[in-house]
Amino acid sequence: MTDSKADFNPFGKLTYLVIDDFENFRLSMRQMLRSCGADKIELVAHANQAIQYCTYNHVDVVLCDFNLGEGKNGQHILEELRHKKLLKRSSLFLMVTAETSKEMVMGAREYQPDAYLTKPINRAVLEKRLGALISQRNILLPINREIDRENYPEAISLCLQALPRQPRYKTWLMKTLGDLYFQLGDQAHALKIYDDVLAQRELSWAKLGRCKVLLAKRSLDEAVDGLRDLLAKHPDYMEAYDLLAEGLERQGRPTQAQQVLEKAAEHSPNALLRQKHLAELAGSNQDMDTASDAWRRTVELGTYSIHDNSEHYLALGQTLSDLSEGDLDEDGAEKAKEALAVLKKMEKRFDGEEGIGLRSRIVQCRIYAGQGQDRQAAKILESIRPELQDTTVLDARTGLDYAKTLFRLGHESDAKQLLAEMSERFSNDPETLQKIESLLDEPVGFRQKIKARALNRDGIKAFESGNLQEAAETFSKALEIVPDHAALNLNLVQVLMKEHDNNPTSTELLKRCQSCLDRLSGLPEQHRQHRRYIALKRKLKGLME
Repeated sequence: MTDSKADFNPFGKLTYLVIDDFENFRLSMRQMLRSCGADKIELVAHANQAIQYCTYNHVDVVLCDFNLGEGKNGQHILEELRHKKLLKRSSLFLMVTAETSKEMVMGAREYQPDAYLTKPINRAVLEKRLGALISQRNILLPINREIDRENYPEAISLCLQALPRQPRYKTWLMKTLGDLYFQLGDQAHALKIYDDVLAQRELSWAKLGRCKVLLAKRSLDEAVDGLRDLLAKHPDYMEAYDLLAEGLERQGRPTQAQQVLEKAAEHSPNALLRQKHLAELAGSNQDMDTASDAWRRTVELGTYSIHDNSEHYLALGQTLSDLSEGDLDEDGAEKAKEALAVLKKMEKRFDGEEGIGLRSRIVQCRIYAGQGQDRQAAKILESIRPELQDTTVLDARTGLDYAKTLFRLGHESDAKQLLAEMSERFSNDPETLQKIESLLDEPVGFRQKIKARALNRDGIKAFESGNLQEAAETFSKALEIVPDHAALNLNLVQVLMKEHDNNPTSTELLKRCQSCLDRLSGLPEQHRQHRRYIALKRKLKGLME
């Protein structure tokens, strides 16, 4: 009788995992599943047991409570199972919860559970909801199996065969086809899929897919406009925020990209990777207050997340260090104190990680210096210098951070020597080279950077409007803050040369040009301003002959 039931009841052919911290609920779920015809059912109380079980066993259906008491919750389990690829595409994950807050639903939805079941659950609801999902799973199993094997051409072929046979699943098949063509880099076919769907009905997933293809094709304006329109109609579509931010960044509009991520974080505050992206973007925009808030949230969300990382703690410590630098009021002292506490927590949490104590002390050194505690800063610097003798083995992040600390403590020649060595070592790494350039140009605190950049913008405006004297004065003021800034020195040289055109007998103007160019005599060849420096140097030589 049992075998006959299994033949006709799809529940009986699958393996189940029930995750809930209340034993009575686990037993109740097992009883309901058995009454539906299920046989192989595993019960666990906590997240770690669940992840360990999935590591060594194939599971077809996971029924997981969202709130599991202290430690990881259902979202963390789903996040980790997806990240470690412990669930096959054909596996079903149902989030079971009594909690229905928007924050919970939005956070869990980011990792795409197959369904939500709201407590209390009865047998009829379970059989109806899960039965429909199992039926769909079984029909689409051959396609999902090929996708799990990364045999995308075969998966595409199966989707195309299924379209006329399975009209009920047309939406799933078209969405999967678009994704598969995109994965294969076949943008033309992917775009056609989305356009065909949108010609019949405006579906948000098709619009998102179309914009994704447009971004890949570098049609940035059309993609950004499409994503803005999509979000105007569907403000809770989180993937669209991420894609829009990416599009704006690629358009060279990082401030607008940051604003988009801030809005996304308001809608769904529990997405760690988005908070991290926001923190990085705000930091590069010199918006350190937003950056510190986002890093703080990233660290907090990482407590039970598979994405927890020492770099998040380090970045928060560095950002708070920047904010506290030179601020000797109560607010600055509090931020410095928080930074030191974050670094100590990092050292404890990632105790076995190589170099973690060294990287912590490099930042601590800067924090004490920024609070005027020079003796303590110097003491830490002397303690770490022996470990940093061989700079050729330093990774890029540690090297840059160490150079920043050397600048902060007045060891400019050591910092410049380190950065020169790094320029050669990382000559094929554009991202690291750009960071080296930025540090060479602006080896100062972020408040001074902002002031110098504002003066640079004002100087450019004055130059463009023909007010050469005002431009020269403004660039000179900026250079008092960052005397070795390549672009600023060359901007001033250009202004002075233009003044010399109007007053060709003035040797003083040419002497000032020479002084600016002398400051840049050690400019690395890899620096973006090096060609401009050489061109202006030649021009000056011609004017002085």
